[in-house]
Amino acid sequence: MVREVAESCVDGVVMEMVAAYCGRFYAAKPELAARRIEAIGFQVGHQLTERYTMEHPRFSDHLEAIKFICKDFWSELFKKQIDNLKTNHRGTFVLQDNRFRWLTRVSIDPSVESMDATDNDSATLGDSAAQTTSMLLYFPCGIIRGALTNLGISCSVTADMSNLPACELHYSFS
Repeated sequence: MVREVAESCVDGVVMEMVAAYCGRFYAAKPELAARRIEAIGFQVGHQLTERYTMEHPRFSDHLEAIKFICKDFWSELFKKQIDNLKTNHRGTFVLQDNRFRWLTRVSIDPSVESMDATDNDSATLGDSAAQTTSMLLYFPCGIIRGALTNLGISCSVTADMSNLPACELHYSFS
């Protein structure tokens, strides 16, 4: 029997987790909030990879593991495959999702957040929204790093959100 959770529930949990760590637990220290969110993602990715690879033999090389992440793993998480995979053939890969689900409902336009804000308040709100949006990406970075670590690949993962709701995850092998 396959157990599933509504996508809106997962979206809500992720948004609330980021809000809690950024606003309540580590409001004065965003770098600690980012590390904690990424660590939670790492744990989730590690455990999900255990579950999704139970029936698979161990991957023989990095490329097989990357293909698994782009096709099977991403499909299980987001109900779609990754849109684009690029590499420089020297240990750096870029996963591109042109419509990343966790960023589709996010707006970094300050006018949407506060219609009666002054110019200074508007800039502050825009910066705050951009920071919260970037905090949202620490979780999937952690998920990918945890998944790859469980597959025997040590790497670092960063995200680029310059073209919302598109998202690029860059990872480099150690």
